[in-house]
Amino acid sequence: MAHRPKRTFRQRAADSSDSDGAEESPAEPGVPREVAAPGSAEEGPPSGGGRARVAGRPHRVRGPRGRGRVWASSRRAKEAAPRADEGSDYICEVMWCLSLSACLISESRVLDMSTDEEDEIHHSSESKDDQGLSSDSSSSLGEKELSSTVKIPDAAFIQAARRKRELARAQDDYISLDVEHTSTVSGMKRESEDDPESEPDDHKKRIPFTLKPQTFRQRMAEESISRNEETSEESQEDEKQDIWERQQMRKAVKIIEERDIDLSRGSGSSKVKKFDTSISFTPVNLEIIKKQLNTRLTLLQETHRSHLREYEKYVQDVKSSKSTIQNLESSSNQALNCKFYKSMKVYVENLIDCLNEKIINIQEIESSMHALLLKQAMTFMKRRQDELKHESTYLQQLSRKDETSTSGNLAVDEKTQWILEEIESRRTKRRQARMLSGNCNHQEGTSSDDELPSAEMIDFQKSQGDILQKQKKVFEDVHDDFCNIQNILLKFQQWREKFPDSYYEAFISLCIPKLLNPLVRVQLIDWNPLKLDSTVLKEMPWFKSVEEFMDSSVEDSKKESSSDKKILSTIINKTIIPRLTDFVEFLWDPLSASQTTSLITHCRVILEEHSICENEVSKSKQDLLKSIVSRMKKAVEDDVFIPLYPKSAVENKTSPHSKFQERQFWSGLKLFHNILLWNGLLTDDTLQELGLGKLLNRYLIIALLNATPGPDVVKKCNQVAACLPEKWFENSATRTSIPQLENFIQFLLQSAHKLSRSEFRDKVEEIILILVKIKALNQAESFIGEHHLDHLKSLIKKD
Repeated sequence: MAHRPKRTFRQRAADSSDSDGAEESPAEPGVPREVAAPGSAEEGPPSGGGRARVAGRPHRVRGPRGRGRVWASSRRAKEAAPRADEGSDYICEVMWCLSLSACLISESRVLDMSTDEEDEIHHSSESKDDQGLSSDSSSSLGEKELSSTVKIPDAAFIQAARRKRELARAQDDYISLDVEHTSTVSGMKRESEDDPESEPDDHKKRIPFTLKPQTFRQRMAEESISRNEETSEESQEDEKQDIWERQQMRKAVKIIEERDIDLSRGSGSSKVKKFDTSISFTPVNLEIIKKQLNTRLTLLQETHRSHLREYEKYVQDVKSSKSTIQNLESSSNQALNCKFYKSMKVYVENLIDCLNEKIINIQEIESSMHALLLKQAMTFMKRRQDELKHESTYLQQLSRKDETSTSGNLAVDEKTQWILEEIESRRTKRRQARMLSGNCNHQEGTSSDDELPSAEMIDFQKSQGDILQKQKKVFEDVHDDFCNIQNILLKFQQWREKFPDSYYEAFISLCIPKLLNPLVRVQLIDWNPLKLDSTVLKEMPWFKSVEEFMDSSVEDSKKESSSDKKILSTIINKTIIPRLTDFVEFLWDPLSASQTTSLITHCRVILEEHSICENEVSKSKQDLLKSIVSRMKKAVEDDVFIPLYPKSAVENKTSPHSKFQERQFWSGLKLFHNILLWNGLLTDDTLQELGLGKLLNRYLIIALLNATPGPDVVKKCNQVAACLPEKWFENSATRTSIPQLENFIQFLLQSAHKLSRSEFRDKVEEIILILVKIKALNQAESFIGEHHLDHLKSLIKKD
């Protein structure tokens, strides 16, 4: 069945020879034929006999009506032979169409055209499309004229008519109605086409340079058609559309009628089945019907109740949703909350940008201050070592001179002489200062000797002042909200008070120490924990601000589960302790009592009062303690030097050898005291190994053994015992001292034996008291019983 065309479809005008099946009428030699466009048009309604009337005129393309794409294809023979008589051509065309329509009608009764055949017709060449269109038009005419059975012409009749028409076209003659005689010209022409050798040579062909003139009848027909086409195009399209629809409807009705006739013939012999009354059905009574109705009613009631419950639930949901919306509209501050979070985000980003920009300047200032202090510390250390070396060398040369001869002066180089004069000058100044202060119990050698010349001191203060000026200018161009620790913490405090859940979920307590690190470091630039007059951490502005921030969270219900209380300890652990470690490793002088005392004070505050939880292990704390132990070991190995001279050289207390030896002993004893001051911060084993094992037994005891027993030796022993921590001897169950003091106890017993036989017998009691203090009770009782010192037994019993 043909497809129904679109209303806007415009029928193509083509040559009348397009209705010839697969064989087209050949054009004259030498004249090229126009090739059709590759896109073929859709099948449209039949055109009746209009194609014969417009065969000779050129094709005219017109734009589509109301559509976006134009479906048109023009193909016309450039050199088609003019027909002699339009009337005879029309009659022959009608006969041809009638014969083809009869064939199509007979075939439509058997089967419909399949979709594949329609697609093949749709995609065939232009000549086959035109042939199909002419066939449809002829079919419509045949159905109008032949309402009854039509005699179908055979193939020979159709072929003869086709050949006669082709012959007439070739001779520019009319088409005769008598088709019994076939044209020979067409056959000859066909044979000439089939035989390529019969064609004339190219140089013998006559090349036409102008189109053949049209006949008067053709020109008249073309002019009349062109005039009528403009005026009647719309009406013709509607009329053609209606004709095509009526044709399709008649085809469909005929096909259905024929199918019904076939079915009636096939089923005519079958008999109509009658209802069998013998079949029995289940008896139905009122009880069964009533029961089924009740069951159905129960189901419907349950369904209704479930729907009611769902309805009530939905009503409640709607009410709760409305109330929630009202509550949110009345009490919600989502806009304000969003504004607050955005402001905090912008504030933190700006704060981080500011700190990232300033951290470079902070590091440079820290490095400058550290380099300045390191230079000063290295100056003191190098000067002490050089002076010790030159003085020791001078005394050795002096001892050799005394041994060889007593006459003549010792030749001393200028540098050594200048150093000795400088040493003596500083000592004289310190003695004068002690006399003015009233400190007469000072021992030579216990001074730190950290005085600088006036010129160097002025340069140092000037450089330090320049660094402090740079420190003040670091945040000179920054708003207080981004450089003042109190203002920064106030921002986070507002967050914690307004939105505690998001505050704790964001782990702000872990971020605050990192944000405050650069600001705390700026305040620590002029902080020197080795000076006694340095600012205590508790008095620093950042310390107070952090403490206030931590105290303000006490009222918070989540205080116990929060980590705000660890902010201060985290800052100390991440910022303060590493700075202390640098001071210990590079700047601390363990021989300086003032530096050691100040450092221990700060370390006790940091490590004991504000340490992290006991269960946590702080790597920075371990690094600090390791650096302390390492620095003290280095001091014992490099700075302790107690020379041993002959007794003849040291008997005279005013001799240079005796004075030098005394100063070095008291310097070693001072270091021994400074080491044991770390009791409570360092482990007992570490202190006993450093103080007793490496310093007391290796240096101090040897110097005591070389000295003459007397009041000076007893005084030194009392000083040694006074340095020992009392915690080591608190265990009253034991009557023996710690193993590292065994050498010291033996020296005390030897000194007591010597003193008991000398004029200094009263000093024996002091030695017994030293033994009792260090828990050497067994040795004290043995000595008392051996020398029959019964009056001293009371000392042991009191203990």
